[in-house]
Amino acid sequence: MKNIAIFASGSGSNAENIICYFAQKPDFCVKRIYCNVPDAFVLVRAKKYDIPTTVFDRQAFCDPEKILKQLKEDDTNFIVLAGFLWLIPDFIIATYPNRIVNIHPALLPSHGGKGMYGHRVHEAVIAAKEQESGITIHFVNELYDSGSIVFQAKCPVIPEDTADSLAEKVHRLEYKYFPQVIEGIMEDVLSK
Repeated sequence: MKNIAIFASGSGSNAENIICYFAQKPDFCVKRIYCNVPDAFVLVRAKKYDIPTTVFDRQAFCDPEKILKQLKEDDTNFIVLAGFLWLIPDFIIATYPNRIVNIHPALLPSHGGKGMYGHRVHEAVIAAKEQESGITIHFVNELYDSGSIVFQAKCPVIPEDTADSLAEKVHRLEYKYFPQVIEGIMEDVLSK
C-alpha cells in the first residue's frame, strides 16, 4: 500500500479532490490530513471521508517527536502539500527526499515565495500583465516554492480577467492534473 499524508491549511478542495481520486486506486491510501488551522474546512472534508486528522501548532510541527513520529506510525510513503502555508522542517524533508510535493497557483519561478498564495498570486499575475498563468507542481525543499519543478499546465490570462476569474481557471487545472501527477511521481519514486 502506498500511503499519502496531505498537509493543508484552508478549505481543502484540492485535498478532497485527491481523496476522491485515490479512493478509486486500490494500491493507494490517503492515511491522514495534517492541518495547522483548528477551524479549517479541510477538517470537515476529511471527516466526510473518514480520514483521520492531526491538528498542530508550530511548536508541535517543529518537534521531531510529534508530526514526524505520526508520519512514521502511519507508514507514510509520500507527502502532498495542498494549500499548506508553512515551510516544512528540514528533518521532515530529510526523511522524505523527493517524496514531498506542493502545488503553486502560478507558473514558477514567477509569482512565488513567502506570502505568495491564493488571491495574492492571481492579483500579482494580473498586475504584471502576464499573458498566461497556470499551475506548478514541484518537489519541496527548505525554501518557499523553489524545489525542482515536476509539472506545469498553463491557461491564458485575458484583459478582462479578475483575481476571481483567474482563480477559477487555475482551480480547474489543479483538479484535473494534481492527483494524476501525484500518482505518477509516486509510482516512479516508490519503485526505486
